[in-house]
Amino acid sequence: MSAPSRTGSAARVRGNDLPLRVLVTVALVIDAGVHIHLAPGYQAGSSAGIGQGTLFLLEAAAAILAALYVLLRGSRAAYSVAVLVALSAFAAVVLYRYVDIPAFGPFPAMYDPTWFFEKSLSAVAEAAGAVLAGIGFIRAGRTVRADGTRSPRATA
Repeated sequence: MSAPSRTGSAARVRGNDLPLRVLVTVALVIDAGVHIHLAPGYQAGSSAGIGQGTLFLLEAAAAILAALYVLLRGSRAAYSVAVLVALSAFAAVVLYRYVDIPAFGPFPAMYDPTWFFEKSLSAVAEAAGAVLAGIGFIRAGRTVRADGTRSPRATA
């Protein structure tokens, strides 16, 4: 018996998830764009340590890398990275919206008790990206057999 080819059932599942991969990528790119745009305005608040603007740029870089990973690979590992990046960013924006956490170590206090368009856009993109990447993670764990039934994927 020969080894399965890339044109077999596993390739069909990977090809079918392209729209999902694009949606996760778009959500992460929106998140990154908002953070890059807002970073300069938030950096001024830090005289020492890591400024909030720097944290925004680091989050944007993580979002862009996760987006590229999902778009290019679409593997369980790629989707898990995307879930972590999007969910951590969403948790941070919601936490710092409702809880006044003081500065700790080199990290600044980032309490911002308002919602405005860009912040809301970022939060929606992060939440959607996390949910969609979670769906991708689950779907990437399954393949379709030749008979049309699903089976767990042996590789991630």
